[in-house]
Amino acid sequence: MRDIQSVSIAVIGDFCLDVYWFVDESRREMSLETGIGTSPVANQRISLGGAGNVVNNLAAMDCGNVHAYGIAGDDLWGYELRRQLELIHVDAAGMLISPGAWSTLVYVKPHIGGRESNRFDFGNFNQLEDAAAGALLRALEESLDRHDIVIVNQQVMQGVHTPHMRAALADLIRRRPDRRFIVDSRHFSDSYPGASLKINDHEAVRIVGRGRPSESIVPRHEAVQAAQEIHRMARKPVFVTRGARGCIIMDEDGLKECHGIQFLNRTDTVGAGDSMLAGIGAALAAGRGNIEAAMLGNFVASVTVQKLYCTGTATPEEIIETGDDPDYIYFPDLADDRRNARFAPETDFEIVGRLHPPDPIQYAIFDHDGTISTVREGWEKVMEPVMVRAILGPRYDSADEALYQQVVARVRDFINRTTGIQTIVQMVGLVGMVREFGCVPEGEILDEFGYKRLYNDALMDVVRKRIDKLRKGELGVEDLTLKNAVALLHRLHDAGVKLILASGTDEEDVKAEAAMLGYAVLFDGGIYGSVGNVKKDAKKVVLERILQELGPGAMRGLATFGDGPVEIRETHKRGGFAVGVLSDEVRRFGINPDKRARLVQAGADLIIPDFTQLGKLLEILGLS
Repeated sequence: MRDIQSVSIAVIGDFCLDVYWFVDESRREMSLETGIGTSPVANQRISLGGAGNVVNNLAAMDCGNVHAYGIAGDDLWGYELRRQLELIHVDAAGMLISPGAWSTLVYVKPHIGGRESNRFDFGNFNQLEDAAAGALLRALEESLDRHDIVIVNQQVMQGVHTPHMRAALADLIRRRPDRRFIVDSRHFSDSYPGASLKINDHEAVRIVGRGRPSESIVPRHEAVQAAQEIHRMARKPVFVTRGARGCIIMDEDGLKECHGIQFLNRTDTVGAGDSMLAGIGAALAAGRGNIEAAMLGNFVASVTVQKLYCTGTATPEEIIETGDDPDYIYFPDLADDRRNARFAPETDFEIVGRLHPPDPIQYAIFDHDGTISTVREGWEKVMEPVMVRAILGPRYDSADEALYQQVVARVRDFINRTTGIQTIVQMVGLVGMVREFGCVPEGEILDEFGYKRLYNDALMDVVRKRIDKLRKGELGVEDLTLKNAVALLHRLHDAGVKLILASGTDEEDVKAEAAMLGYAVLFDGGIYGSVGNVKKDAKKVVLERILQELGPGAMRGLATFGDGPVEIRETHKRGGFAVGVLSDEVRRFGINPDKRARLVQAGADLIIPDFTQLGKLLEILGLS
């Protein structure tokens, strides 16, 4: 990212402030003058929004020279806006104070009990005078040759993009084809021909006459068609953003796509478009290609959406950490709509990527819980009450129903999104949720290891009872494993495939349970589990070890079987053959449909319900 430290970027548009008021009603009192209860603000947070958020992101990324061109009111908020720009060392010479009745664009967001209340908006009655618009554009044009790119932001109808301003800016773009412009406009995307365009999918289909309701999903094929039509009209690169579904890029070289990124934690998408725009603009200013620009924008936005109650920014270190090993979302449209699913002949196997491994299988990695073993079936039902009790802490018995249900919903969503990752990583997330709800005093919050002990103690009560029944002969191996899972292990082992077991469960527990169930000896490639280190995921470690030992070509002879996204995604990244298992752990055969979407998004090549059709599966694997 060093090349963006020397660029010069101009941002012109609607500069706003986002003001967060955090209300604590424990200090509420009745006003003597009105008899109405007060709303005591415990603290407030002020962030740059709109075009201000774009420059804030550029400054946080260490872009060399960032210049702001916009209008502020001659009011208290206007001076605060300029002060915020000065704090991040943005050149605000182009920020003009409107001589007319102009209010600085401000959005005050009161938060009461962890939820945003009715917003207070300033600037909804603005009308920019033509003279002010002309002065703003003159300031930009006079310095235009110094800038590597001009980012045009349009956020609100009552902002600077009046009809006069749009016509004059479009004329400037037409007269200066030697300068690069990129536009992100909420309402006037088609007003600036000659500029590159960053646009969301709903606005893209609207421009080409196929608008959809805002709450609906724009299918990929419609977004692609819209990007192609817009590019044909403008003859400039078009970046169509699709939220978690990624970004479509259409330029003179054709269609390209950038994957969305999976998040484990709670997200706040306010300002994500501005972050994406800043990343794209910075990369283009540094001379990078369009796909690289989209990737940088994607990484920047993926950092900022994880910062709550603010329009966040991303530092170079955060961007590099995200880009080092991103959890991409693959096949998002297929994941959400199984009507397009296709199946291998005479099987229940859904083909998502490839039907067959590219090379004969030499290695097979298996997840354990839910893929082979059902000893830990129901772990979610154990984890949920442990997490709920941990979050509510001393308020567990006294919390009102609304708070209790809010915590339960938050926990269930978190468990659903983190299925398949290390337990210790889930506990790191729990620590964050405990702090988020604020029911437990800071000094009483445990670390991830403390919460893991609580969960593991509760889970092991269930596991020990099942293992005890196995020892007594009350249950057999077939009662605690998926149908035909052990038979598959034997067939692969007999065929000379090296078997490896990799689990997010503690390593000693995995080894003990595999030995108890009688198949530990088959895993001649080793049995690996969690070692209590969030940075050492067993599944990633195993894949990296194979890669280092045998080189990249070994991945073509690797098949991975799992019911969780981690092992599937890591295999997909490295070019191996990923088989997702939709296991119903209660019946031990059949389909659990809740697992399908996350396995498709993780990049599975093939999705199977279980190992019932063993012969067909071996045929597909080339081992019949």
